Amino acid sequence: MNVHSTILSAIGHTPLVRLNKLVGPNDATVYAKCEFMNPGGSIKDRMALYIIEKAEREGKLKPGGVIVENTSGNTGMGVALAAAVKGYRCIFTMPDKMSAEKINRLKALGAQVVVTPTNVPAESPQSYYETAKRIARETPGSFYLNQYHNTDNGEAHYLSTAPELWEQLEGRLDAFVTGLGTGGTMTGVGKFLKEKNPAIRNIGVDPVGSVYQGYFQTGKLPEPHVYKVEGIGEDMLCKALDFSVIDEIRQVDDQQSFNAARRLAREEGLFGGGSSGSAVHVALEVARELGKGKVVAVVLTDTGNNYITKFFNDEWMKDNGFAVDDKSPGRVKDLIRSRKQEVLFASKGQRIDAVVEQMRRHGFSQMPVRDPHGGTVGMIHEYDLLNALVSKKQGFHDVIDPLIAPLQGVVSPEATLNRLREVFAQDNVAVVKEHEQVVGIVTKIDLIEYLAERM
Repeated sequence: MNVHSTILSAIGHTPLVRLNKLVGPNDATVYAKCEFMNPGGSIKDRMALYIIEKAEREGKLKPGGVIVENTSGNTGMGVALAAAVKGYRCIFTMPDKMSAEKINRLKALGAQVVVTPTNVPAESPQSYYETAKRIARETPGSFYLNQYHNTDNGEAHYLSTAPELWEQLEGRLDAFVTGLGTGGTMTGVGKFLKEKNPAIRNIGVDPVGSVYQGYFQTGKLPEPHVYKVEGIGEDMLCKALDFSVIDEIRQVDDQQSFNAARRLAREEGLFGGGSSGSAVHVALEVARELGKGKVVAVVLTDTGNNYITKFFNDEWMKDNGFAVDDKSPGRVKDLIRSRKQEVLFASKGQRIDAVVEQMRRHGFSQMPVRDPHGGTVGMIHEYDLLNALVSKKQGFHDVIDPLIAPLQGVVSPEATLNRLREVFAQDNVAVVKEHEQVVGIVTKIDLIEYLAERM
């Protein structure tokens, strides 16, 4: 008989499905790895089981023990499944932005859930990271899984997800796309793919408000901001993520993520979560860029069942300032079109005196910076130039490169004008990006003038 002795042996071996309606006739072929079809509803089942069984072998987790972990929900589900089968108790900490569905599913499996504030620094005693560490210290016989900084996270995907994907594609792959949360999937799969074929491009997906892209491009940690998509992005660097296997990191905003997830369900019948939408949005961009004859693989991380009352609900979308109808007015793209302003760029390697002259001539206090390939890598600010010159750390004939800061206040052209209010509360300008290119810089006065004209 073809049966499983427990639900745990059903983890993995998820299908690879070709996208059809979302992909254009001249685009690369896109295959989606349906990790939401794991028993716990996400790719985290693989990592949770691997780390638990390794801890058992090493004597770190003993019979009757307690597993403690900070989770956005999916890792908790994988851990709770394994714990139910193996007889462990679970205590999870979760930030309060996570859906009620995720919390209630964990409780249904017998786990204890401690909800903590979202909008606090990672090092705060109130954060879900630090709360989990404290609970682990105070609980006798506990094992702290530590997915964010445990290198076994990536090892799980190197030994499981990666060879599975490689076999399904028979080695025919040009680009691999996945969201960056703890970084385990990219680390494990990315390393495996580079060993098989160094020409494969590993592209990470990061939500706007997370720190990964800014750090990857400039080596400086940006100021993190709150975003609504769940399960990807971070406000700190995770030791589970190996940046060396990554070729590129692209950012998406909440609107792009939710739109893609909704289309994925309605047009392809693939019911993934918001982070799946984030990854698909980028995978479709890459497919257009690579063109026909190439192959892109994208990971659909978790199930849409966790988000029925959130972005799959039209009222929730409207209440949270997200456009549901693509034809609705009041988007950032409408404002840009009305201004008709050309974006001026500085370039990596450009001298400070040349950049200062550009700013003076056009009356700008900041400029986006391009690399030699035309990609936008960051922003140069008047304030940073002034500080460097006054402190004599840099001279007028030095290049601007050490002063380039990560992009902040990024929005997509599809973002609503309500989103600009949030950006202006945190940054001086909004940086409008489309397909990794800056297509506009919007200031507070731009928005005021646009609204005045419409009124």
